[in-house]
Amino acid sequence: MQDDLPIEIPRVLIAALRGGSGKTVLSIGIIAALCNTGKKVVPFKKGPDYIDAGWLAMAAGRPCYNLDTFMADDRLVCRSFLSHTADSSNDIAVIEGNRGLYDGLDVAGSTSTASLSRLLNTPVILCLDCTKSTRTMAAVVLGCLHFEPEVEIMGVILNRIAGSRHENILRKSIETHCGVPVIGAVPKLKSRDFPERHMGLIPTPEHSWAKNSINAAADVVANHVNLPEVLRIAKTSENKPFSCSSDFSCSGDDALSVEIGSSRKKTQSTPQNHPKIPKIGIVKDSAFQFYYPDNLEALSSAGADLVYISPLTDAGLPAIDALYIGGGFPETHAKELAANQKFRNDINDAAESGLPIYAECGGLIYLGKSLVLDQVYPMTGVLPVEFGFSKKPQGHGYTIAVVDRENPFYEIGTILKGHEFHYSKVLEWHGSDQDMVFFMEKGHGIINKRDGLCYKNVFATYTHIHALGMPQWADTLVRLAKVFRLKTED
Repeated sequence: MQDDLPIEIPRVLIAALRGGSGKTVLSIGIIAALCNTGKKVVPFKKGPDYIDAGWLAMAAGRPCYNLDTFMADDRLVCRSFLSHTADSSNDIAVIEGNRGLYDGLDVAGSTSTASLSRLLNTPVILCLDCTKSTRTMAAVVLGCLHFEPEVEIMGVILNRIAGSRHENILRKSIETHCGVPVIGAVPKLKSRDFPERHMGLIPTPEHSWAKNSINAAADVVANHVNLPEVLRIAKTSENKPFSCSSDFSCSGDDALSVEIGSSRKKTQSTPQNHPKIPKIGIVKDSAFQFYYPDNLEALSSAGADLVYISPLTDAGLPAIDALYIGGGFPETHAKELAANQKFRNDINDAAESGLPIYAECGGLIYLGKSLVLDQVYPMTGVLPVEFGFSKKPQGHGYTIAVVDRENPFYEIGTILKGHEFHYSKVLEWHGSDQDMVFFMEKGHGIINKRDGLCYKNVFATYTHIHALGMPQWADTLVRLAKVFRLKTED
């Protein structure tokens, strides 16, 4: 066991006072602007999030990994950060926080952005929405500095400023009263560059000019943020230890063998296209796009060959041994999903034949009987439930699910920590509580505080899990895929 391991890569965390302050667009711009200068940036997103992470990934030109101390313990979060920054060619890690800097699950600020800053010993740049405010912002920054003094707020970026006079008052007030440098002042961006919907920014797969939006953010940051100061602040973290303990070395070859997802070294003794390797279909397109990179990598590490498929563009279901349908926005693609009857029928037939299927949120809806919006759109009909859509969130936040019934995926007594965020709701339910294997200790679930709808080898849930905190998930899906493959070969 090695404690207080020094971490070489410079790193910085972009935080704000609340959600909607503009830190995502600012983080995108900082990452893209740094990349434009030739820097190799490793992006991270704090908390449970797919959409922002997708934008950060596109800005960096590489996957964005989530760091979440609710769904995975501190040691594994540290491990994840180390694993994805271990390459010596990386120049800087940029972490985008979530919600307000000190917002957490309780009065102690558990799982807050500030707690992640302390855990990873990472300095904070605070993004301030300065709309209709001036000197008061200095009082707010001063409060943040004293609220948790061990959190190092080392720079401030003024966002949504009205003009030079507004900027000057803000800058002088903050630097005079707080002693923290203002390293940028950003005017309000045009909403057309970053259109929003009910869950925040529209995901990059649905946004045809996403690259143009990222370029616009990069230009704004390059013109209004002191990038050398961002790098200087990040460099103060160089060689500072984490506050967690690690049971691995992060030097030399060991750094590259740090395991994520399945908690073991990835060894591929046979090529991925070998006939004995189970094929797991991943439904991934603009309708189903919510996948943590860790989850997909965990399946590969467990021995699966991932096959990407789409009910929007594929004529039917290919030959696979298991299926993973993530979340997304089936409601914005309901017409197209309903129109591909062959694909819907193939999934229904596969479910009846015992194909292992794991579905989350949007995938749950697709496995249902129908989705009712402006009209009734038939879905696959695997599960006896009809879904509708609400103007308000029907489930939003972290979840704790307790497995209390037999099922192919989780042992009774297993506790899953995940999250849910959906506007869909159950309109008609033709099953019973006995069909669901989760009791929701925290969260809404499907209905009656139950979740985890199970039918044969089909498992569908509103609860999103992260493979870092549930390493047995990938192993189980791959094992079921192997069993199904042997069954079909007999």
